[in-house]
Amino acid sequence: MSNNRQRILVPGKMNQRVLDRLPDHFDPVFIAATDPALVTAELSSSVAGIAVQGKIPAEFVDAFPKLEIIANFGVGYDGVDAVHAAERSVMVTNTPDVLTEEVADTAIGLLLNTVRCFPVAEQWLRQGRWVKEGAFVLTPLTLRGRTVGLYGLGRIGLAIAKRLEAFGVSIAYHTRTPREGLAYTHYTTLKSMAEAVDTIIVIVPGTESTRRTVNAEVLQALGPQGVLINVGRGTTVDEEALIDALQRGVIAAAGLDVFENEPHVPEALLSLPNVSLLPHVASASQATRDAMADLVVDNLVAWFETGAALTPVPETPFKRKTA
Repeated sequence: MSNNRQRILVPGKMNQRVLDRLPDHFDPVFIAATDPALVTAELSSSVAGIAVQGKIPAEFVDAFPKLEIIANFGVGYDGVDAVHAAERSVMVTNTPDVLTEEVADTAIGLLLNTVRCFPVAEQWLRQGRWVKEGAFVLTPLTLRGRTVGLYGLGRIGLAIAKRLEAFGVSIAYHTRTPREGLAYTHYTTLKSMAEAVDTIIVIVPGTESTRRTVNAEVLQALGPQGVLINVGRGTTVDEEALIDALQRGVIAAAGLDVFENEPHVPEALLSLPNVSLLPHVASASQATRDAMADLVVDNLVAWFETGAALTPVPETPFKRKTA
C-alpha cells in the first residue's frame, strides 16, 4: 500500500470518473469481478473499502475482514446485501438525489413516447414514408384526461409527480404508508390503485418485496386503456404476464427502460408494436453520471476523513469506529 493510504478495491466495471479520482485519495486495486476466488490473501488483509457498480454477494464481502465501507454507484443498491453489511458493521452508501431530476425527465419522456408513438413517427419520416405514403396515423392514445398512479413515491417519484402536475393529469400513488401533506390519492394496495387509474409508473427498488408485483392480476385491473411505464427495476414486473397482456389487449401499451435480464430483452417484447423500449438510460447523461461518480468517491473520502458517510443507506446509519 502506498503512502499509508486506504486501499480501495474496484471489482469489475466502474465509471471512468471514479477510476480517475480514486488515486488522488486512495490506493486503488482492481480485480475482474466480485468473485471470492479472485481474492488473494494480500488483498483480503489490506482492503478497507470497495467501490462497486453492480452486484456484490455476501460471501465476497466476508472475504475482507478489515472492510469498512462499500460505495455503490447508483441510487438502487439491490445488488448489495446491505443487511449483511450492517451485521458486519460495514457502511453502505449509494448515490441518491444527483440523478433524481434526470430519471424523472426520462419517465415523462418515456410516457409521452409510449402514448403518442413519437419514436415510430420519427422513423416514418426518416424512412421517407411521409412523402410516399402520407401523414403518420393518428395515435389511439393520449395523455389528455389520464389518471396516473405512481408505484413508489420516494425522491424520484415525487419529482415525477411534480412534472405530471404541469400536464394537468390526476395523480395517485401506492406506498406501504401514506405520505403526509400531499393532495394525491393514496392506495393501500397496488391492485386497488390499478383499478382506479389508467396509467402506472413504476419507480420502486428491485427488492424481494417488490419482485414481480406488477403481475397478471394488476395488469388486468389496469384495463384495456392501461399504460405501464417502468423506470425502476425490471424485476418488479412479471415480463411474461406483461407480454401476454400486451399481445391480448389486456392493456394498451407499455414503456420500459428496465428489464428482468438486462441487457437481454425478450424477442416477444421487441416484436410488439405497442411498446416503447429504452436500454436502461434513465440517468445516462454525462452530467448526471459525473455527479454520481463524484458522490461515490466523496462518500469514501468523507468516511475515512470525517468518520461519517455523506449518503448512507438506511440499513447502515452508523459512524466510523476509530481506534
